Amino acid sequence: MNSSPSAQRSARSQCYTTAFMAVPQSNRRVVRFGVFELDLSAGELRKNGVKLRLQGQPFQVLTLLLERSGEVVTREELQQKLWPSDTFVDFDHSLNTAINKVREALGDSASSPRYVETLARRGYRFIAPVQSQPPARSEPKNAATEAAAEFAAPAVDASGPSSRPVPEPGVAIHPELEVPIPRRSVSRGLFALTQLMYLIFYLVALFRLRAVQGIADSFLPSWAATTLVATVMVTAGVGIPLRCYLLSAVGFDYQRLGEKFRQIFPFVLALDQLWAVAPFLLMQQIGLGAAFAVSAALLYLPFSERTLIRMAYLGSKSPAN
Repeated sequence: MNSSPSAQRSARSQCYTTAFMAVPQSNRRVVRFGVFELDLSAGELRKNGVKLRLQGQPFQVLTLLLERSGEVVTREELQQKLWPSDTFVDFDHSLNTAINKVREALGDSASSPRYVETLARRGYRFIAPVQSQPPARSEPKNAATEAAAEFAAPAVDASGPSSRPVPEPGVAIHPELEVPIPRRSVSRGLFALTQLMYLIFYLVALFRLRAVQGIADSFLPSWAATTLVATVMVTAGVGIPLRCYLLSAVGFDYQRLGEKFRQIFPFVLALDQLWAVAPFLLMQQIGLGAAFAVSAALLYLPFSERTLIRMAYLGSKSPAN
């Protein structure tokens, strides 16, 4: 049960006050670390100038960690500063959620951290180098000064090589793929649908194994047809538990899935490349052109799976929260 609205407002005010009181002139300060900068006056986290989505308690937690960069901030200290005694919340769950959101915004990992280090049963420590300085003050310009600057500035052709597209405000860019990062639910959903598609392939092939044998006998020697059917059985038998594992991992949002998928990707690639020739078994029904087109799409699909995983589990080798 929450406290009264006036007490909640007082608690929130106290949270923001304590979050910034250790930083002198915090209303004009920008803290930089790596490719990130934390604007305390605007309450914004930016990466390469692009605003990231981090507000409320996760932003306050990051601010407190930056204030004491290199030092251990205990869980009890975070509780006292961000969750006053008159606020009734599940502290452990709320703090873990806030830390997870901070790590997700920074592309960080709990097992191999670059920014926020976890000290078991103690607290957290910000381990990256931090630079803090106030933003440059812009001198007021009158209309004549602005007009003179506009007249003196060289014209730049928008189609020239020097022009670069500027990302839309609020859109985070993937640091490796250099594309806007979609919602994790979209990436995870597409990856799950791909695993479900392969699982259906395997099950249908096993349930209709006699039909596969008949198709193989129609254009292959007896030994080759038998080898093909045996290959279908073995790869489907291996692929079914693999796809079930990937489906359950992405369904439960297993945070080390990015690392695990990178480890098994060579095997997944080989398996998917073998099944990419499956459409040619239906060549008599769908034609050579359609079989070739579907096979080409299946050849590319494992690389799409890897891209979806990299988008959904952004960051280091093991993106555990």
